[in-house]
Amino acid sequence: MSAGTGIEWTEATWNPVTGCDRVSEGCDHCYALTLAARLKAMGNPRYQRNGDPRRSGPGFGVTLHPDKLAQPLSWKKPRLVFVNSMSDLWHHEVPDEFIVQIFATMARTPQHTYQILTKRPRPMASLLGRHEFPAWLQYALGHNAWAEPGLTWPLPNVWLGVSVENQKWADVRIPKLLDTPAAVRFLSCEPLLGPVDLAAWLGQEPKIDWVIVGGESGTGWRPMRPEWARALRDQCVVAGVPFFFKQWGGRTPKAGGRDLEGQTWEEMPASEGQPVLGQVS
Repeated sequence: MSAGTGIEWTEATWNPVTGCDRVSEGCDHCYALTLAARLKAMGNPRYQRNGDPRRSGPGFGVTLHPDKLAQPLSWKKPRLVFVNSMSDLWHHEVPDEFIVQIFATMARTPQHTYQILTKRPRPMASLLGRHEFPAWLQYALGHNAWAEPGLTWPLPNVWLGVSVENQKWADVRIPKLLDTPAAVRFLSCEPLLGPVDLAAWLGQEPKIDWVIVGGESGTGWRPMRPEWARALRDQCVVAGVPFFFKQWGGRTPKAGGRDLEGQTWEEMPASEGQPVLGQVS
């Protein structure tokens, strides 16, 4: 699936915001924090603001990049776009007005499909659930967008997801995701640090449309037990929910490979009434 990025479940990244702060154990070995420090040392101008060393690090202070807002408008070929791979859009330092501008870009580019992933679903549900949000988006678009065919709320080309590294955070984050207006809702169980039971949410309305599972990689990586990954796969198969196995993890992301019991799972969610995309091989 990956076409311009090393992330297997997407094709491109778009970072109108960079920088973040750790909020849970899934953040302990954050790849983005490590990469930001490297980019700062190389002189990259987008990574020169330092974050609080207690929760962040060199080059990883939250920074807005208004000049990146229009970037997807120049991409003619439709693609899957991971929004803010180097940040969290729902960090408290990202103004609501800037988030509205990001959603306006996504509304202007319906040929692309956008994937937004967060560990902060409460502010996401709060902002997107406000009845004023579509009006703010309409104002940002500069015209009576909702009178035009094909523009609806929630935006059909925007998928919203939460990170779920263990059962504790599944119980906290998934209910808020389900409270959020979204065309597609997904879970990223990466790094998977413990068993997760999704029985309370799979196969029910509102529903989870996609589950990604992956192990941790890099210095100090914590192994993912095979039974944790198998259990999530089996839950998804029973519920008819697309399942994507990203990696086992290890010293490097590809060290453990991607096969789960001899198969590669690359299912993608249905969208706009289309069948599930991807494959199991």
